Amino acid sequence: MDDFTNQFKNYTGYSERERPAEDAELTHVGPNTSCGEYLRQYWHGIALSNELGELPLEIRILGEDLVLFRTGEKQVGLVHRHCAHRGASLKFGRIEDDGIRCCYHGWKWGVDGTLLDAGAESKSSPVYGKVRQGAYPVVEYKGIIFAYFGPPESIPEFPVYDTFEIPDTEMVPYTCSFPCNWLQVTENGIDPVHSMFLHTLVNGPQFYEAWGVLGDVDYVENDLSVYCTISRRIDDNIWMRVQENIFPNVTQSGAVHTADGKQTRYFGRNTFFRWCVPVDDTHTKVVAWANFGPRTDPIEWNSPENIETLEQGALFDRPPDELQRNPGDYEAMVGQGPIVVHEKEHRVTSDKGIAMFRNRLRKDIRAFKQGEKSLQPGQLGPMPIPTWSGDTVLQIPLKDGIDDKVMRAKMFKSLKTILTEAQSLRGDERDRVIIQRLKTLEAET
Repeated sequence: MDDFTNQFKNYTGYSERERPAEDAELTHVGPNTSCGEYLRQYWHGIALSNELGELPLEIRILGEDLVLFRTGEKQVGLVHRHCAHRGASLKFGRIEDDGIRCCYHGWKWGVDGTLLDAGAESKSSPVYGKVRQGAYPVVEYKGIIFAYFGPPESIPEFPVYDTFEIPDTEMVPYTCSFPCNWLQVTENGIDPVHSMFLHTLVNGPQFYEAWGVLGDVDYVENDLSVYCTISRRIDDNIWMRVQENIFPNVTQSGAVHTADGKQTRYFGRNTFFRWCVPVDDTHTKVVAWANFGPRTDPIEWNSPENIETLEQGALFDRPPDELQRNPGDYEAMVGQGPIVVHEKEHRVTSDKGIAMFRNRLRKDIRAFKQGEKSLQPGQLGPMPIPTWSGDTVLQIPLKDGIDDKVMRAKMFKSLKTILTEAQSLRGDERDRVIIQRLKTLEAET
C-alpha cells in the first residue's frame, strides 16, 4: 500500500453503508403488530379540546385514519374516517345534535357508531341492526381528549395521576408533532445525559448553566415506571432530580425555568406531563399539559413561546441555519431518521436507562402477545396514582472528611426511601409527609 492510499486506510464509510431492518417488535404500531396491539391496551391523549370546532377533525393514530368531532349536544365522537356505507370520508360529514352525517348518501352515525339514519332507506330496513360505524371510546379531561383503541371488553379505568391535582397549579394543554418513530421521542425522556450536553455543554445553556454539571445518574424501575435520577452539587446544595417514564409512552419531569439547584425546594413537581402518541410508524404526536405554579415553573412563564422552549429547549419555527447552530430536542430526535435502527447504535454505560426501558417494553409486549394483560395504573390502588417526578434541593454544604459523591448517593437513597414508603398515601397527605421528611433529612444531615 503506497503512502497516498495508506493515509485513508481508517476511513470506514464504505463498510458501514448497510442499514439493517429496524426493530419492528418495538417500533411498528399498526393494527395486528406486536407493539401496536400492546399500546392499544392503554388510554392515550389524542387531541386538545380546543382543536374541535364546527367541523370534523381528521386525525391519524396508531396507523388508523379517524375523524374526531363534537356533536351539537357536546358529546365527542371518534370514528373510522371512511363511512361504513360506501367509504366516503367523514371528514366532509355534517355534524348534527346527536351524531355525524355522511355527505355522500346522508347516513348518520352516533358517537358510539350506531346507525341513526340510513338516508334513503326505510326506517324498517334491516340495515339498522346490521351495520355500525367503527368508533372508539373517548374521555375529555382538563382540555385534552383521550381515546382507548383496544377491545371494549378490556377497557381499563381512566388513570388520574397525582400531578393532575396539584393545588394552585395551572395546567395548559399543548400539542406538537415529530416526523419520527414514537420510541425515539419517548426515549428522549429516559436520557438525562442528553440534557447536560444538548441543552448545555455542546450548544450553550438553553436553560441554566447548572444543567451542564455532570451529576451522578442512576435509574430505578418499578411496576409502573422507569425513573431517571440525577444528583448534582450546586454550591451548598444537593439537587436531586427525578424524571419519570410511565409505561408505555408517558413522560413527566421536574421544572425547567426554575431548575438551577440554587433555591431550596422540597418535592417540587413536574413542568409537563406528556403522551408520545404514535401517529404511525414514522410520525409521533405529543399531547401534554404544561404546568405552572409554586411547585413547578412560575406562572409568568405561561406563554406559547415558553411552552415550546420547555418542550424541546428552543422554538420549533426557526431559520435553518439557527436550527444547525442551536439544535434542540426536535432536531436531535428527528435527525436520527424516521426510525432509529438499534442494531447500528453503540450503547455505553450512560445508556443504561434506554436499555432498561427497551428490555421492559419488549418483555411486556411478549407477555401480552402470550395472553397476559399488562398492569394498568388503576390497579395500583385508589386514584390519584402517586408519582415521583420533580426536583428536591436540600441545603447540605460540603463536609470535611466526607466524600461528596458518597454523600449525594446517600441523600438520593434517602429520597427514594421516602418516596417508596409514601406510596400508600394519596394527595395532600402524601405531599405533607414527603415534604416534612425531606426537611427532617436536611436538618439532620
